[in-house]
Amino acid sequence: MSSDRKANCIQSHAQNHINNINIQNRAVLQEIARKSLIMRGLLAEFSPQALAELEQIKAPARAKQTGQEAQIRDLRDLLWASIDNDDSEDLDQLTVAEELSQGRTRIRVAVADVDSLVKKNSAIDRDAAHNTTSIYTAAQIFPMLPLKLSTNFTSLNLNEDRLAIVVEMIIGPDGSLLESDVCRAAVRNHAKLAYNSVGAWLEGRAAAPEAVMDLDGLAENLRLQDQAAQKLKSLRHAQGALSLETIEAKPVFEGDRISGLLVEEKNRAKEIIEDFMVAANGVTVRYLAARNIPSIRRVVRTPRRWDRIVQIAADHAFKLPKSPSPRKLEMFLTMMKKADPLRFPDLSLAVIKLLGNGEYIAELPGEQATGHFALAVKDYTHSTAPNRRFPDLITQRLLKAAIEGRQMPYTLEELESLAENCTKKEDEVVKVERQVGKSAAALLLQSRIGERFDAMVTGASEKGTWVRLLEMPVEGMLKSGIRGLDVGDQVQVELASVDVEQGFIDFVRK
Repeated sequence: MSSDRKANCIQSHAQNHINNINIQNRAVLQEIARKSLIMRGLLAEFSPQALAELEQIKAPARAKQTGQEAQIRDLRDLLWASIDNDDSEDLDQLTVAEELSQGRTRIRVAVADVDSLVKKNSAIDRDAAHNTTSIYTAAQIFPMLPLKLSTNFTSLNLNEDRLAIVVEMIIGPDGSLLESDVCRAAVRNHAKLAYNSVGAWLEGRAAAPEAVMDLDGLAENLRLQDQAAQKLKSLRHAQGALSLETIEAKPVFEGDRISGLLVEEKNRAKEIIEDFMVAANGVTVRYLAARNIPSIRRVVRTPRRWDRIVQIAADHAFKLPKSPSPRKLEMFLTMMKKADPLRFPDLSLAVIKLLGNGEYIAELPGEQATGHFALAVKDYTHSTAPNRRFPDLITQRLLKAAIEGRQMPYTLEELESLAENCTKKEDEVVKVERQVGKSAAALLLQSRIGERFDAMVTGASEKGTWVRLLEMPVEGMLKSGIRGLDVGDQVQVELASVDVEQGFIDFVRK
């Protein structure tokens, strides 16, 4: 066979291989996800015991079934609505606002009462405690709870009566928390809304969604929620909460073929939920502490690599103090966002990497709280997504015991073990999601080997140096030219190779 014919055969075989991968993109990514889960000791399927237990659950929990009717308030007539992603079916929260005198606003956050159906140490609970969170990969979601529960019986679905834990907060005109309480309640979702359409309306970029206009008073209520959220946000950032933005990208499929990456952007509707949840989580942990009940807190410790953050700021002519200061760091971030909004997410990512990972810890009331550096708060937990995160379900059980005056459902030793496991499993889940995301990106980039891109260094350690492309939200390893580089540096790179199966995307410095 001539060399030209042999080369043509090789090229044809390679092209057929690429075409086959393109046709089956979703299936390829699903298989990669399952293998990655199993390799990291995570469950890809629910256990037979959990599925058998699920068969016995026939309907959502009702107040009369819990034996606590007198302690469960009927708040179904309030103008509750959910705001979530366009495709979300596991609805954990509802929100509603009420205008009070003297510029005050009453905010209520209803959180799905998952514990009423998922009992501690049940088979379903054991499965949930294993993975500790829903796993969102590029082509498939692996839910923490069976869909029969998380998208139906324990989801705050439209026009359905559900049990919930309600956090009530009275917000002052300056965004300060004046009063708060927690109770059990029956609620009803009167409108299922989506971030993007509500956000576009609140920001004046589009008309109000039909679901908003169809319900009397909802438009005014959402505007009141938006005003309260902006006040909460302004006060938090004045106190040092960090204005961090990262580029979150979701694969876009045409049928089963991946066609691109859609960047998720912040908007006012997302900020309503974000700011209300931060406030509700603070109320939750303080409610437990006031009743001498320990909690699992979500913490981000003082950054170990503050010196590198100081250097990045100095490179942009901003002087940070030698000792970590969230307030001064927030001033720098605000300045950079105004100066270069297009590159700000890349700078944010560099700072996030240097801040370090969040973790779960068990804390006794009265102990010096570790706090959350990025949010500039001492009291913080995860409590508002019990369909998706196991720490939230643990916290819910503690809350219900506190409300009802029952014995605490967990010992401190149990909470410490659970917190450690949740931190460990979260790290493994992030690795799975990241690997599958990189496999999706590798599918998109496999035809662009040899092209050059501008990039930013997002990681630099003994394990390797990592860069994120500025043109698209793709991260990969820099295989050469790494000497002298650190997080936050900008470089030009060339795409050297991709490995779809492993999720490897390799660059060389140019």
